[in-house]
Amino acid sequence: MPLHRVLLVVGILLDLLGSIWMLQGMNVLPGSFMTGQPFWAGAGAVAVVVGMVLVILAMKRKAEHG
Repeated sequence: MPLHRVLLVVGILLDLLGSIWMLQGMNVLPGSFMTGQPFWAGAGAVAVVVGMVLVILAMKRKAEHG
């Protein structure tokens, strides 16, 4: 599997997971031990940013290599 696809998949998964963590940490999405915990809102925000960076890197790598 090409590296750009791996980066893309990992980036998208981090974005999804981070969004869930953020929503749970902000008490928007209840139902787990993370609900209402500010730590998880922050961890989710970091995961989303890292995921976005990976998606951008994947798209740039794809554009450079055809």
